Amino acid sequence: MKLIIAAIKPFKLEEVREALTATGVRGMMITEIKGFGAQSGHTEIYRGAEYAVNFVPKVKLEVVVENDVAESAVAAILKSARSDRIGDGKVFVLDVEQAVRVRTGEVNANAI
Repeated sequence: MKLIIAAIKPFKLEEVREALTATGVRGMMITEIKGFGAQSGHTEIYRGAEYAVNFVPKVKLEVVVENDVAESAVAAILKSARSDRIGDGKVFVLDVEQAVRVRTGEVNANAI
């Protein structure tokens, strides 16, 4: 199994969710986060005063999938999250040793 972690722009969340659902992904976890990378934040003007925004709002998606679905899930995220502008995000893929469904005790592929 693989854990796919993606940090994307918030307005792309619904598009990414639809793309993942189309590839057979049945569940995901979403967290609102802030961070910076190549963007390094930006400046904004509020009530006439300029200030630096060092952390940019993002959404973190976490999805656990079987190995054979991982490549298509990553491709779906990349295609649907891309806006061709700086700050589109990052995707990380990690191995998962074990998954357990709390309610039933099912493990691994049956748990996801």
